Amino acid sequence: MDGMSTREPSPTGGITWLEEIPVFGEPVENAVEQIRMVAEDADRVALMADHHLGYSMPIGGVAAYRDLVSPSGVGFDIACGNKAVRLDLSAREIGPRIAEIMDEIFHSISFGMGRKNPEPVEHPLFHDDPAWAIPAVADLLELARKQLGTVGGGNHYVDLFRDEQDRVWVGVHFGSRGFGHKIATHFLEAGAPRRGADSGMNAPPVLIPADTNLGEEYLAAMNLAGRYAYAGRDWVCERVAELLGAPILEEVHNHHNFTWRETHFGEEYWVVRKGATPAFPGQLGFVGGSMAESSVILRGVDSEESRIGMYSTVHGAGRVMSRRAAAGKKHYRRGRGKKKRRGSRDEPGGLVSLEMMREWVQRAGVELRGGGVDESPHCYRRLEDVLAAHAGTIEILHRLVPMGVAMAPADEWDPYKD
Repeated sequence: MDGMSTREPSPTGGITWLEEIPVFGEPVENAVEQIRMVAEDADRVALMADHHLGYSMPIGGVAAYRDLVSPSGVGFDIACGNKAVRLDLSAREIGPRIAEIMDEIFHSISFGMGRKNPEPVEHPLFHDDPAWAIPAVADLLELARKQLGTVGGGNHYVDLFRDEQDRVWVGVHFGSRGFGHKIATHFLEAGAPRRGADSGMNAPPVLIPADTNLGEEYLAAMNLAGRYAYAGRDWVCERVAELLGAPILEEVHNHHNFTWRETHFGEEYWVVRKGATPAFPGQLGFVGGSMAESSVILRGVDSEESRIGMYSTVHGAGRVMSRRAAAGKKHYRRGRGKKKRRGSRDEPGGLVSLEMMREWVQRAGVELRGGGVDESPHCYRRLEDVLAAHAGTIEILHRLVPMGVAMAPADEWDPYKD
């Protein structure tokens, strides 16, 4: 690739080295430039095969710091993640009723900005976590209560799948909602007060020494947001299982926007995964494809490539088209400080039409509720391609074929969507 110094691939052939940076899959130049910027302060970095441009650090990026934490590395959607549960139910039992079932899911689960059902969710985390004593966190308690169990917009979803044995799985993808977003905003501003939280996609990462009061507060708040995201995904999966009248038999659950304390190469680091799934040997992960393609349950394995990637893998298929390119300039227009979807006749359309998206989804036999053209399969890589780039680091246990997909409606405004 022009402008990139390339070494020989690793012995197993799964990694391209760009200078000292290991890249799984086909390198994307703007994301590589971002991870180079991250590498100026990080001790080790890696890019997963679904990488693309992100805020200060590319989605699909992994960075290890000895003594620093990075609020911009974790990002605004703290603890965004995936959960999949297998139900005691066969696909043939629900196949004839899939349209009715997806209607019920779409109207029972809250997508978009706020709660649209009368089911506020209670959880011990609202009472037992010392992080609520942090002033910036205490002010968010009411918002957190209102949004727990809501899915949000953008690429967040609730899906029904069938596996190779005709068993039903529920898969969800979302994070800590406005609660995590506001925590991130506070610490980005506190960590770089002259810059502020919004300085453009390529702003250098905000880094905070982990052993300072600010660093300790960020880690405590981040971990609380992690508990919150887990609780929300737990509740949504349990609610869908209840709607289907089937118990949960198996579950797989991971964050992919988070910081962990881990040992790699014989040293301890704060490891940031931004849109990257932890995949230690034996660890299970659920990775989703686009709305009309299979997802997978995978398991990490030990290998030289796994160690180079700091036991990380993809979190999805990875975008190849921006939301604005897909939907056109009318997709977002700013009004009164909020992002709204408002079109005008003189604005050009995007590269993906509603008809294109519907044709792909119908061809796949998926019952879709909600979803905009910026989430069409046209906007993503093929999941099988990015998984192939990680061969030798993971094994695929199940391929999950989508039966029904529920997402926020295309015109639903949600500032915390992804």
